[in-house]
Amino acid sequence: MGPPPSASGRRDAQRNATRVLDAASTIVGRCGAKALTMDAVADQAGVGKGTVFRRFGNRAGLMAALVDHIERDLQERFMTGPPPLGPGAPPLDRLLAFGAARLEIVAAQGPLMIEIGDVGRRFDVPAHTLALTHVRLLLRALEVDGDVELLASALMAPLDPALVALQRERGMSLERLVAGWHDLVRRVVRVR
Repeated sequence: MGPPPSASGRRDAQRNATRVLDAASTIVGRCGAKALTMDAVADQAGVGKGTVFRRFGNRAGLMAALVDHIERDLQERFMTGPPPLGPGAPPLDRLLAFGAARLEIVAAQGPLMIEIGDVGRRFDVPAHTLALTHVRLLLRALEVDGDVELLASALMAPLDPALVALQRERGMSLERLVAGWHDLVRRVVRVR
């Protein structure tokens, strides 16, 4: 067994992992999830293919890490980022901004999210649970009447990657989906 990695070695590894994930995100955004190969990612990130395999194991591991990377970015933005998505804005503004931000991510990365998602478990993953909790807390802050748990789930449904993909295939623009989300939220919270 060799010596433990140095602090600079760990920083290099983390920097490479971030470069790989950013490269993977670029590839998926530009060419779709099917274009995400270990070779393409290594080339785009400017690292060796072995670096990608050591860090992520295989394509499935890379895809799972990429979705986690995308979800963490949104989580940081709604938990600690600037208003209106982050703290400091009124709850309604935050809720509207959350849906719009989620729809933007799903429109760009939905095929990847669908490809790695386990349809039977997608509602049990930590990212979904955290997002649902966020929506529920905002509804409570708005003092919405009714079953807040059920209403939060109903508001999350239009943000599901499979539904967004179907709507996009049917020609619905991102702008239309965001406007529909805003309309739905305003109806649920009874604000015009």
